[in-house]
Amino acid sequence: MTETVIASRIFSGRRYQIDTDPKRLDIALIHHFLAKCSHWARDIPLEILHRAIAHSLCFGLYRDGGQIGFARIVTDQATFAYLADVFIVAEERNAGLGQWLIETILAYPPLQSLRRWLLVTKNAKSLYLRCGFAELCPDLSYLERFDPAGYE
Repeated sequence: MTETVIASRIFSGRRYQIDTDPKRLDIALIHHFLAKCSHWARDIPLEILHRAIAHSLCFGLYRDGGQIGFARIVTDQATFAYLADVFIVAEERNAGLGQWLIETILAYPPLQSLRRWLLVTKNAKSLYLRCGFAELCPDLSYLERFDPAGYE
């Protein structure tokens, strides 16, 4: 394993790896998925994606060298992390890869001892609950400032 490959496993004769090397990311695949297939980053311009990746800790999931998944963390690496843009390509879903990716990220040494992790999900709540996430405390509110023109 190289220094940036943080997890590796063989399943059904295929090698899966999770890597933090930003040079290995398949930007075209990530952009296509986020801009065309996701509900949360629909139509994200490529230049904004480049900026987001440059300022995040990114994790690529690879099968036999080709990228099949992605997640990024926005963090100060001291107290807080926000998990964003998590996906597994459709043909690789339902094999436990999403859970493996999230658990690997949560165990990543530079992210230990963070006080708070946050994420927002529309349809993967059960995955994140299995990985140790919980609903916000009843006395906390999730607030956002959304700018629909942010990609313009």
